[in-house]
Amino acid sequence: MKPVRHPDAPAPGELLGAHYGQCFGCGGDQPHGLHLQARAGDGVSITAEFTVRSAHQGAPGLAHGGVLATALDETLGSLNWLLRTIAVTGRLETDFRRPVPVDTTLYLEAQVTAVAGRKIYSTATGRIGGPDGPVAVRADALFIEVKVEHFVHHGREEEIRAAMDDPDQVRRARAFEVNP
Repeated sequence: MKPVRHPDAPAPGELLGAHYGQCFGCGGDQPHGLHLQARAGDGVSITAEFTVRSAHQGAPGLAHGGVLATALDETLGSLNWLLRTIAVTGRLETDFRRPVPVDTTLYLEAQVTAVAGRKIYSTATGRIGGPDGPVAVRADALFIEVKVEHFVHHGREEEIRAAMDDPDQVRRARAFEVNP
């Protein structure tokens, strides 16, 4: 089924913000995290950026492949804000095309390609230096829609409590209580 942007989704160009302060991908409270910043695009698409720092390297001077996969996963997961659904990664297939040096900004673009029941299919590309830069990484993903209880059941109680005490987190969770 063709994906449809939710009418209450963030407007194109709007910064999506972190879904949780401690998230390694987008959270601002992680000193070595990616601090990835995603913006809503047209349709069911987003753009995101992050700068590879020395804490993200694997081989000397180059981004660790796992960090690049994390950036793709975070970007793809952010698409769910546009569908106004809660979903988790079911599969992430990543292709590494070229090395990404430390101090390089990776420009990511992602879009939902199909929705089938609880399954959300999407694809992303990471380019070095900007939207027209060379492709460094790409990924195809399958996300599975879940209820918020998934996190309550599987997460650690103290982090769940901290997230639910955060007014911004509560506001975000309430945004998903509306029937799509």
